[in-house]
Amino acid sequence: MRWAVAWGVLAGLGAGAAGAQEPAGEARDPGYCAFVRGVGDAESAVLLAPDVFASVGVVNAGEAGGNGEGVPLGSPTPRITAGVNYDFVGLYRGLAIRRRAQAECARYRALSALQAAVKRGVDVGAETSLAARAQVLEAAMPEAEQLLASLREDVKEGRATIEELNALQLRLDGLHALERETEKERERLAALPRPAERPLSAWLRDFREADARVEEEDGSLRRASAWKMQLRGGYDELLRVPQEVPLFGSLTVSYNLGSLWQPAANARAREGRRSSLEEDVAGVSQDVARLLRELRGAHAAEEARLREVSVLVADLEGQLKDIQAMETVKVRRYRDYLMLELARLRAEQAWLKAHVAEVGRFLGEEQP
Repeated sequence: MRWAVAWGVLAGLGAGAAGAQEPAGEARDPGYCAFVRGVGDAESAVLLAPDVFASVGVVNAGEAGGNGEGVPLGSPTPRITAGVNYDFVGLYRGLAIRRRAQAECARYRALSALQAAVKRGVDVGAETSLAARAQVLEAAMPEAEQLLASLREDVKEGRATIEELNALQLRLDGLHALERETEKERERLAALPRPAERPLSAWLRDFREADARVEEEDGSLRRASAWKMQLRGGYDELLRVPQEVPLFGSLTVSYNLGSLWQPAANARAREGRRSSLEEDVAGVSQDVARLLRELRGAHAAEEARLREVSVLVADLEGQLKDIQAMETVKVRRYRDYLMLELARLRAEQAWLKAHVAEVGRFLGEEQP
């Protein structure tokens, strides 16, 4: 009966610890996340589960009695002890290790997304810009082809020279080349992975928050190492000494005074980790800073060029409107050149407008 009660207590404690050990329905992750979660599970397994112990030996014990029937006090007596020792701080630390593994995984994902955004930074807004250019060219090409066909007829009938035809053909060839280049770039970009459209500052903020979360979990583990709260219980019987219930139990709480100096040290660790992200010359923060400098310079140059092209487009549209009422051959030739040049400038204007807007959104208002 005594053994049944004792092992029932042990089984209950062990079952409770085992239930805390395995998370239910945890999704498996490939690569780095699977690695850090596996390490976290391995480290936390021994902290979440109880320690089971047993010992057999001889101790000096007995009963003091004057009737001659008791065992003399201090006589060697066999002793059997078995039980469970559980550290509740270990439970906290085990769960914190799993949270740290989750934080490491989140940091890895944020870093991967940021690196993808940095690598794609040179192509940011290109899809929208190329689509705008392609739309303008697609609308302009039928009319341009018709102008060339009309000029060929004029050459055959002697109303235009071959030099005029060659000049118009060169301008049209330039538009075709720009059309082919646009299509080629769109095909290249379509084959690349495309991250979500967000400002670069948002990607960098997510990474910094995830990295700070990792340090927060590390700090909580360091703070928990100063505490111990152990519950110890089980079966303890002196074989030659009468005992009503051969069970024992105790709760022990201890605190390491060195923890009083931990808050300041943890604060220095947090600040040092944050600074190290900015100081690492090979780190992603430096890559982001270089990309921002390049994009801001290119953005300013494109804004200036957009203003110039807009002025040119407005000027050519005005000239074209003024000469459309004139019917002389020379005026018609000049009109044809203006129309092709206007198509090219409109395509460039459409590209610049879209690209300036997309790069501006990618840079974001918040400065990383």
